[in-house]
Amino acid sequence: MRIFDPHIHMTSRTTDDYRAMYEAGVRALVEPSFWLGQPRTSPASFFDYFDALLGWEPFRASQYGIAHHCTLALNPKEANDPRCTPVLDALPRYLEKDGVVAVGEIGYDSMTPAEDHALAAQLQLAADHQLPALVHTPHRDKLAGLHRTIDVVRESNLPPEFVLLDHLNETTVEAAADSGCWAGFSIYPDTKMDEDRMVAILQNHGTEKMIVNSAADWGRSDPLKTRKVADAMLKAGFTEDDVDQVLWRNPVAFYGQSGRLQLDVAAPDPLHEGNSILRGGE
Repeated sequence: MRIFDPHIHMTSRTTDDYRAMYEAGVRALVEPSFWLGQPRTSPASFFDYFDALLGWEPFRASQYGIAHHCTLALNPKEANDPRCTPVLDALPRYLEKDGVVAVGEIGYDSMTPAEDHALAAQLQLAADHQLPALVHTPHRDKLAGLHRTIDVVRESNLPPEFVLLDHLNETTVEAAADSGCWAGFSIYPDTKMDEDRMVAILQNHGTEKMIVNSAADWGRSDPLKTRKVADAMLKAGFTEDDVDQVLWRNPVAFYGQSGRLQLDVAAPDPLHEGNSILRGGE
């Protein structure tokens, strides 16, 4: 079984997670830039973070045979902080990097005018750079936030097939599917979606343009949720081909629109800028 986790925050995870993910079948992933919990106080902290997603994290992933890609953006929550908004001006140079396969996470948190501006501006950046966009739907007022997001997408120059609407659930899946965008689902231990609910959605809505992720971050989350969804699908009667479509071919098709996916992992380098992941010994 091959698995592509299309949304996972490995900056928040340990190297043991990389090992466990590989053993579970994960061979590729996308790490979106996101809010780190502690508010950033300047654009420079974003740039160091972006550099880590383009350098250190691909290095860590390669040690365990996993192809690492990223998406970069000013996230919705910090779009409200004027100390952070100059990031929008610096994004174009980062979006030229080979490891960047989409603009994201963008979207809504509290649905403020500042978030309206950041979403529209970054959808335009995605169109300018011929990249897909990973869109975060809000955790509060999710259906209203989804409709507002779809309206902004329709007003943009980015085709809906270049947009992945993430963090969906039973209340938003139909509207997302009707929009022509891709539908993303984050599987969590306590919140968002779980494996059985995800299987029910696939039974009701099919597997086309459906994307499943673990979105594992610094909160209670599980980087093996993609494999657990695959197992639940097989138990419910889906075929191995169905599983491969949802857990591999769909994310490859979506992010492949960037022209930058590199799914073959080269032999890992022993060091990254003079550093290794080893502690103790040689």
